[in-house]
Amino acid sequence: MTQSIEVPDLKVLVFAASLRAESLNRKLAVLAARVAEQAGASVDLASMGDFDVPLYDGDLEQDRGVPAGAQELKRRLLASDAFIVASPEYNASMAGTIKNLIDWASRFRPQPFDGRHGLLLSASPSLGGGNRGLWALRVPLEHLGARIFPDMFSLAMAHKALGGQEIADEGLRARFEKNVQAFLSLAEAAKHYPCIKRAWVEFLGEPPGAGDDRVDAVAP
Repeated sequence: MTQSIEVPDLKVLVFAASLRAESLNRKLAVLAARVAEQAGASVDLASMGDFDVPLYDGDLEQDRGVPAGAQELKRRLLASDAFIVASPEYNASMAGTIKNLIDWASRFRPQPFDGRHGLLLSASPSLGGGNRGLWALRVPLEHLGARIFPDMFSLAMAHKALGGQEIADEGLRARFEKNVQAFLSLAEAAKHYPCIKRAWVEFLGEPPGAGDDRVDAVAP
């Protein structure tokens, strides 16, 4: 374990955007949760099963409202200061499960992702480690106002790199822990220092003001 930080007041939601029981991303999420716990954070380790939702359908929303799985995600996001998602890459993009969940969560006002710091992780048998999927995942989350940490972590050849309950390579394990710790430090600072709570959010392809209905206004 690398030299640890302490973030005793931080509450972090951690989950993998995969339904498979033996998912590599679920294993990576567990490792991230452990790093956060060792730093003193209060960790809520969830699974996609906790946030089960049907395919987004505007008619279904009108008839029945937002489903319970999305309501549960909202509840746990609002109870947390930050979130960590380990997401697989499907066909060079994000998994449909997490995109569908985000689409349901986007219907809430106030928006639960708005202003929350997030860290994106991926694990994949590929040489790219699922990194292309993370770049795709950033877009809707940042569009909803989430402050996504610039340094994402992708674990390549993860079926070999994840030895037992650890990342087998010591140097790679240290880089992973340092990445998670750096994110926790930023989230902790944002929670306690109002001067850095605000962040500029760019809506790709839209002029200023065009997306005001999608992210709640933040008081100065």
